[in-house]
Amino acid sequence: MRLPVLLSTLVIAACSPNSSAGDDAVDGWNTRNGAAPLVIAHRGASGERPEHSRAAYALALDQGADVLEPDLQVSADGVLIVRHDPYLSTSTDVADRPEFADRRAERFGQTDWWVADFTAAELSSLTTRQVFDDRSDAYDDQKPVLTFDDFLDFVAEAEEACRCTIPVEPEVKLPALYTSEGLDPLPILIDMLEARGLNEADSAVVIQSFDPDFLQRLRPETPLPLAMLISSPDEAGYNAGGLSIEEIANFADAIGANKAMLLNPDGSSTGYLEAAHAAGLDVHVWTVRDDREPILGETVEDELRALYTLGVDAVFTDHPATAVRVRAEMGGE
Repeated sequence: MRLPVLLSTLVIAACSPNSSAGDDAVDGWNTRNGAAPLVIAHRGASGERPEHSRAAYALALDQGADVLEPDLQVSADGVLIVRHDPYLSTSTDVADRPEFADRRAERFGQTDWWVADFTAAELSSLTTRQVFDDRSDAYDDQKPVLTFDDFLDFVAEAEEACRCTIPVEPEVKLPALYTSEGLDPLPILIDMLEARGLNEADSAVVIQSFDPDFLQRLRPETPLPLAMLISSPDEAGYNAGGLSIEEIANFADAIGANKAMLLNPDGSSTGYLEAAHAAGLDVHVWTVRDDREPILGETVEDELRALYTLGVDAVFTDHPATAVRVRAEMGGE
């Protein structure tokens, strides 16, 4: 395993001039390495800007996020595209584009426009939209859909401006599906990382996926830390294939756990985080949102304090400013 690599990646993030994590880290944090937990901008500051847009990522950095997260789908011509969903109707203006009207197709019992049916150039011509009805649409149709290459260009520009390192944590979505259609994301991802000099042990990149087979295939191809996403031990397709924590530790360096897995209704620990730490795995918890009911307490601040106190190593959030503020307010707790 590459545990020192993962720790060095997180330390880079915590010490970034872009971040307050290094200043906030104090003795007494229950994270695996004792440093302050990191704030990961989930699809950027997606609570306030259309997800995965340049505007969402820029705002996340302005709000003090330590790490940026892009989700990766695959286009018809084998290019990694920064989208959470494989369909396009909710997050882009595709439905208003008459030239693409005939691209609607049925998959998985749903009729929509699908990333895999468009070239990267066509996808880049679409603009991004807010996907949640109860969030502001004031920034819709202002920024184009990004390729992963576009996203990495944005990060490089931001790093040059701040003279710092900005870690990223891409999630490869639906790798088995794309592979079955002749669009295996693994070589595409590795080739892109190699071309940019990022497939190195000291690169500030963590790769995540819900697919354990994909991560196990990826393991010999990269020294980068890998994060096994898991929603629930009982949720088929999102349970790491039923693998135990110890089995996950054979190929991954972190677990990206649903927050509900970590805390009981009374606020006590379920023991999952402690077991992951004991196996040498960091825990990146998802997803904290200011505009959704917390799993514990009355407010999102209560939820964040509970997760930070428990000892999560990183928090995925749609609203980085709140997560950064609560972390700072906790001080030495």
